[in-house]
Amino acid sequence: MDEAEASGQVWRDEVRARPTAEQDRDALARLVEVDADSFEVELYERAADPQVLSIDRAQRS
Repeated sequence: MDEAEASGQVWRDEVRARPTAEQDRDALARLVEVDADSFEVELYERAADPQVLSIDRAQRS
């Protein structure tokens, strides 16, 4: 395995280990339901953005 392949494998392992964008979105939705802090709402809106979800899915495929 050359350096590029090893680096790619490390990146893929890191992507698989992190929570999905859908999981982040759902967790933030629960926080917003509780107190609707403006910062949490902003984070939720970003996590719910279709482009963010699409990018996350593409990185995981």
